[in-house]
Amino acid sequence: MVEDIFDNFFAGKRVLVTGHTGFKGSWLSIWLHELGAEVIGVGLEPYSERDNYVLSGIGKKIKADLRADIRDGEKMKMIFHEYQPEIVFHLAAQPLVRLSYEIPVETYETNVMGTIHVMEAIRETKSVKVAVMITTDKCYDNKEQVEGYVETDPFGGYDPYSSSKGACEIAIQSWRRSFFNPENYGKKHTVSLASVRAGNVIGGGDWALDRIIPDCIRALEEQKPIEIRSPKSVRPWEHVLEPLSGYMLLAQKMWESPTEYCEGWNFGPETESVSTVWDVAMALVKNYGEGELNDVSDPNALHEAKLLMLNINKAKKRLGWYPRLDMNACIQLVADWYKRYKKEDVYGICVEEINQFLGNNEN
Repeated sequence: MVEDIFDNFFAGKRVLVTGHTGFKGSWLSIWLHELGAEVIGVGLEPYSERDNYVLSGIGKKIKADLRADIRDGEKMKMIFHEYQPEIVFHLAAQPLVRLSYEIPVETYETNVMGTIHVMEAIRETKSVKVAVMITTDKCYDNKEQVEGYVETDPFGGYDPYSSSKGACEIAIQSWRRSFFNPENYGKKHTVSLASVRAGNVIGGGDWALDRIIPDCIRALEEQKPIEIRSPKSVRPWEHVLEPLSGYMLLAQKMWESPTEYCEGWNFGPETESVSTVWDVAMALVKNYGEGELNDVSDPNALHEAKLLMLNINKAKKRLGWYPRLDMNACIQLVADWYKRYKKEDVYGICVEEINQFLGNNEN
């Protein structure tokens, strides 16, 4: 059982999660299921047989485990109509920067039009009261500044992935103003819609390409040196459970006060957890107990941001949300999952790590 910090809020509620077969979506589905929610998962086939979704078996435990593409607007409406969700967490996306250079059109179709299709399904489903739309810290027009971006900073993006998420935020803003306007709540609609932006999320069960932790683990398991592409790049690293706790808290607040919180929110780490790629890889090697790093940076490589930070003062002040783990505790939890997943029950590991996370309140 997972400790319930949400006062039994999710118990019995119909919660639809898009992208539940993905890394963040699988952890969110496990957490919601443990809290007694009726989880309706909508996603594509998982990326690999070792994904957290597959190994945890969460698909067999939730109310509905559905395969659908968010680019199919009619299918989305059918699913929403059939299952009548009360809360929606929209996580489904094409989430990789480097892959977006290879499939820029598909990236936009999924991230922008897919999000619009989900919002259109919400519009037609009267049961939906709360919608939390997940984008990314990369939605901001990144000037590689030292100061963290605040929620009102302009959207943008250099690469197709980042710019698609900036465009996604503009679409969410437009739909909120046009169809889910807080001023018209209770008259023209009964939906509270917010967007959320997390940092560089790490944790057990992620095997995506071109992400630092999966790259490290693959190399460690093959007993090869870990090749580091962008050793000096600075990112706002955080454990997957950090932003998820924020999304869930926000959903609860939106349910209780529907017109107070429908806007954009940052859920990043404390400033001291903002580290270079090299430092994160070194910390993982130390906690894993073996491995060596190899700097393979290429000055002619595809553009990836060197510096990105989020300002989280708004979430602290208005939601009472705080990151729970410092960098060291975060990496310990990540390494723990990858050291244990081959020998132990993965669902049990995830539940244990959620409880460890909740018991590790830094503030």
